[in-house]
Amino acid sequence: MFDFERIAEAKIKEAIAKGDFDNLAGAGKPLVLDDDSQVPPELRMAYRVLKNAGCLPPALQARKEIAEVEQLLTHIEDDAARAQAVKRLNLLMAKLDQHQEGLSLATREQAYYGKMVGRFLKDG
Repeated sequence: MFDFERIAEAKIKEAIAKGDFDNLAGAGKPLVLDDDSQVPPELRMAYRVLKNAGCLPPALQARKEIAEVEQLLTHIEDDAARAQAVKRLNLLMAKLDQHQEGLSLATREQAYYGKMVGRFLKDG
């Protein structure tokens, strides 16, 4: 054991003996661990920091905003407002593309995207 480990172990034992770990919040309860198995290992720490700060990772934030604009588009009747919303959707899709690795969402779902935009522009 390295000196640092021995010192740390001694401090922990000393704290246990003094009762410093008694009555901690969550004592005796199972740990609630997040399932981050789908997150690449090199991004896990950064995503955890974002989550603890109440923020979404950039790609998830972009997807959330895309869903909101898509929902908004189903209710817009004004052609100018609809065109503006489609521009916003295009911008968000480009933003998402920047955060995607490999093929972007827009590329993978280009046929769906084209049909969706066409439907929104024709419905007005």
